[in-house]
Amino acid sequence: MRLYFIRHGQSENNLLWDETGSNRGRSEDPELTPTGRRQAQLLAEFIHKKNAEIYSNGTQPGVNRDLFAFTHLYTSLMVRSVATGTYVSETLGIPLQGWPEIHECGGIFLEDHETGEHRGLPGKSRSYFLENYSNLVVPEVCTDDGWWNRPFEAHEDRPLRAKAVLSMLLERHGGTDDRVAIVSHGGFYVELFRVMFKVEGRDSWFLMNNTAVSRFDFLDSGEISLVYHNRTDHLPGNLIT
Repeated sequence: MRLYFIRHGQSENNLLWDETGSNRGRSEDPELTPTGRRQAQLLAEFIHKKNAEIYSNGTQPGVNRDLFAFTHLYTSLMVRSVATGTYVSETLGIPLQGWPEIHECGGIFLEDHETGEHRGLPGKSRSYFLENYSNLVVPEVCTDDGWWNRPFEAHEDRPLRAKAVLSMLLERHGGTDDRVAIVSHGGFYVELFRVMFKVEGRDSWFLMNNTAVSRFDFLDSGEISLVYHNRTDHLPGNLIT
């Protein structure tokens, strides 16, 4: 299995933080900004172009870093990821499968800045996704009451979720030639990275820019190889956020 981790395009919350250095006024489930939509479009076009170039040149797909040719495409059910994944899905002509467990750390919530309390919220409903993202395969756990509907995710629960996601990936795709892409989030990337490489402690951070791609090869020996991290070849400098 090859795993391609894609961070979503710039969200309204990302832009808010960049401009103010504050989370005041954040959305519990933000949309992509115009920059984020352009980033996602360029990513999808880049992947499509690289696939076409390699196959037309007859290059061996097993050894080339520029072959993507995803066999499976998953997304978090947070809108910024679904929107990003939709660009890739529609451009490549492959299904986009919703995977609730690869959500951003904390889940769907808003913070009371006076009390510091984090209040969990429902998340988008099944009818919302069917109306706005017709190519998304919506999992059964997402109903018309939303898909989150629980409290803020505690810090100690995040590595446990990352371990569960890794186990699910191996159960579904381990020992195969599948090329699996997941569209997810910067915080969850760090949690999954720590689990894959057994990084102890919580004082490490692995930067992922918006729509950046990291690739991990799962070898027959059981080892995991980091092939590249935070790749942004598809973006001009002024669109790297």
